[in-house]
Amino acid sequence: MGLLDKKSDKGGTAVADGQQQLGALRQKYQSVLTFMEQQGVRLQNVHVENGKLLIRGTAPSSDVKNRVWDQIKLVDSSFSDLTADISVAPGQGGPSGAASATSGRTYTVKPGDTLSKISQQFYGDAGQYQRIFEANRDKLKDPDKIQVGQVLTIPQ
Repeated sequence: MGLLDKKSDKGGTAVADGQQQLGALRQKYQSVLTFMEQQGVRLQNVHVENGKLLIRGTAPSSDVKNRVWDQIKLVDSSFSDLTADISVAPGQGGPSGAASATSGRTYTVKPGDTLSKISQQFYGDAGQYQRIFEANRDKLKDPDKIQVGQVLTIPQ
């Protein structure tokens, strides 16, 4: 299956509009698609669905999956015109399963990060850090003691 699967629609104008929208969204997220290819992410499909670019693929590891999300956020931090369904190949480190803009996602802690800073990035409110802390109680004993490289679950 190729990188670019087109969904057909009834009516010539609708198909042309869909292809134009696909082209524009694909161009916007081209750096992400290129990054995914370089990192060995197996893409199942890339098409427009419900007015959003849908990217579905399988990453070779949780680390690669997290870096794909970092690339997506560099292009558009709200990713309002994108649905990314990225799973991790079974047995390749970390939880497998899909992550999308509407489901829980993961974040790898970087130097200088705090739960408040991460909360601000994901929720637009630094005060929501407790949600992240509660979702990661298995890894965190104190919300002020996160470690660079830790992979945190970011709840909806």
